Amino acid sequence: MVRKAFSAIALGLLYLISLLPLRFLYFLADGFYFILYYVVGYRRKVIDQNLQNAFPEKTATERELIRKNYTHYLADMVVETVKLLTMSAKQVRERVTVSNTKLVTDAFNAGQSVIGVLGHYGNWEMNALRFSQLFKERRVIVYKPLSNKLFDRMMMRMRSRFGATLVAMKDTARKLVEFRREPTVTVLVGDQTPARSDIKYFTQFLNQPTAVFLGPEKLAKMTNSVVVFCDIRPTGRGHYHCNFVPLYNSPKETAEHEITDTHVHYLEEVIRQKPQYWLWSHRRWKFQPQDVFGQDAAELTMAPLNTLQASA
Repeated sequence: MVRKAFSAIALGLLYLISLLPLRFLYFLADGFYFILYYVVGYRRKVIDQNLQNAFPEKTATERELIRKNYTHYLADMVVETVKLLTMSAKQVRERVTVSNTKLVTDAFNAGQSVIGVLGHYGNWEMNALRFSQLFKERRVIVYKPLSNKLFDRMMMRMRSRFGATLVAMKDTARKLVEFRREPTVTVLVGDQTPARSDIKYFTQFLNQPTAVFLGPEKLAKMTNSVVVFCDIRPTGRGHYHCNFVPLYNSPKETAEHEITDTHVHYLEEVIRQKPQYWLWSHRRWKFQPQDVFGQDAAELTMAPLNTLQASA
């Protein structure tokens, strides 16, 4: 009961804070960054280890600069996401520009739906709200429910404010089957970490074997949907550009894991260009191949990672 009351109070405060101008919220973000970086050293060990594994060729000074810039951006993203609770559709449009939407409309005209894959790069929440305004056809956002029910409802309301259909990860395949008679564009975050019991495949990502979900590939093949990458790039403080990049028009003709490897490696190239905008504080590499597939997997080199898959 106490926890529920505390969550309700916190939720109310967030809504009040979201009414403040974004330029003022960035002052709060600067203070938040100072505390995160200089006072508490937010997840320093996790970030440092992730950066060291991903960029062994960089010096310690270069990696430290990435951590510093990432922490500052993380503070910005926190206040931007709070602002999204009350940001108008017009304000979102002014802050997120989009290109190459013709890829999606061409797919609709050809009788196909679209699977859009993105990563935890830039402010994916703000871009999701912009995505919600782009097409008249059904827009589906796949999400992972939060354990706190009050905050989960808050995030669902925020993400669906401009007409998107929210679908929990575990229900995605069933829902897309329900929507099969209408054109849909479905966006999924492709770099989430599967639970150990859900890991079926490892690929090479940022210089190390990485467990990945096969959902985007399986859904694309199941529905014969065009696959695009949602390439989100920050263009200024609180401003972004999203470009729809073509990956596959005929997913059923692709080799096993080809779609997965392609969207993961595309994201890696984006991260390498400006790494401070990716979610480095996440424990992305909790599992290694030998943890899932046994000690024999430890003897495999990086080159044949495509073979690291469950036998089931």
